[in-house]
Amino acid sequence: MLNYNHNILDIKKILKILPHRYPLLLIDRILDFKIFCYVKALKNCTINEPFFQGHFLKKPIFPGVLIIESMTQAAAILIYKSTGILNINKLYYFVGIENARFKKNVIPGDQIFIEVFYIKNKKNLIQFKAIALVNNINICHATILFYKKVNIQ
Repeated sequence: MLNYNHNILDIKKILKILPHRYPLLLIDRILDFKIFCYVKALKNCTINEPFFQGHFLKKPIFPGVLIIESMTQAAAILIYKSTGILNINKLYYFVGIENARFKKNVIPGDQIFIEVFYIKNKKNLIQFKAIALVNNINICHATILFYKKVNIQ
C-alpha cells in the first residue's frame, strides 16, 4: 500500500511558490511541514554547482551565506503554506538574522537537511528558528526574521 504524504513538495511545486531560479534556488524538496509550526527541507550539494568552482579550488566547501539563504527559502515556503498568501502586494521580506553559528563545513556530495520552526508573529514580524544538519550533525543554526510588507495601490 502506498503511503503518500501530502506535505511533500517536489521541485515543480517549489518553483510555483518561490521566485528564485538557478543558480539561487537552494531548496530541492520539502520533506514535511505543518502550518504555523515547522518545515523540513532538503538541499543536495553537487560538485557541478557554480560556487564550488571558486570556493575553494583545492578544498570546495558550500558557502555559509548560501546555507543561510537555503534556510530562509525553507522559511518562505512555510510562510506561504501557512498563510496562503502569494501576492506581490503582500510580500514577506527576509529582514534579519540573529545568532547565526556555523559548526562544520559542507562539501560536495553532502545533503543538507533544513529544519525551520515557527517561533512567533508580532505585528508584521515573524521569527523562526532554523537548523541545518548533515548526517544528523548540526552544521548551522540561526534565528531568521521576516517582515510583512503591504503595498497600497
